Amino acid sequence: MSTVSKAISLLELFSVDEPELGLTEIARRSGFDKATTRRLLVSLTQHGFVEQDSETRFYRLGAGLTRLARIREARFPLLQTALPFIRDLAATTAETVHLSEASNGFLLTVHVEHPARANRVNVNVGEYLPLHSTASGIAFLAHAREPVLETAMAEPLAPFTSRTVTDPADLASLIEATRKRGFSISDQGYEEGVISVGAAILGTDGYSIGTLAIAAPVVRTPKAAATERGKAVAAAAREISERLNGESFEALETRAIA
Repeated sequence: MSTVSKAISLLELFSVDEPELGLTEIARRSGFDKATTRRLLVSLTQHGFVEQDSETRFYRLGAGLTRLARIREARFPLLQTALPFIRDLAATTAETVHLSEASNGFLLTVHVEHPARANRVNVNVGEYLPLHSTASGIAFLAHAREPVLETAMAEPLAPFTSRTVTDPADLASLIEATRKRGFSISDQGYEEGVISVGAAILGTDGYSIGTLAIAAPVVRTPKAAATERGKAVAAAAREISERLNGESFEALETRAIA
């Protein structure tokens, strides 16, 4: 593993649930010795990618990452474009709405709006979503490039619940159904008691670059409600795609087919 890869692997140890970690814990989780870990952290600190609390001596992600994220968002304003739609869906449904972006064969959660309810579905920013078992993932695959789709279908489909689709043929059927209706439905495929709907956001080439999804407890989501939310999330994803690219959703889809 290169030095760069080692440094990046340390950054990926931080999460919403654990935003701060001590040197010993970072070394333990990374598998590096303390000297190597300290050296990498010093380098990351110098570039502003991590910072150390002067009192606790714990490390956390630094403002340097925020600067890079803002530069990227200025060039590719997915979150900025999607945010009004996310908030509108959250207000309308009073359920969890989240935006994900394609990243290394997964979907990376980049924004979440949670309802005020105590009984809600929790999704964390920075969380990776598998493609075969989530509404977001299935929606993404329905508009993915053929090599991406083939890779996803060829990999072992890990079961997360008793309802997770683990047969490639069944996954292909779900993907085709999603293409036809315009949105995906995952009924407890990733988490027991959770039903989600999702739709793809398309890039300039007509292929999916991310997804918009609504997740809710099954106990308060009858079939009719899931369908209506699916239509709403599809309409929002279409408009986000059109605003990002300056073209109609149909034109983008045609480009991918061509």
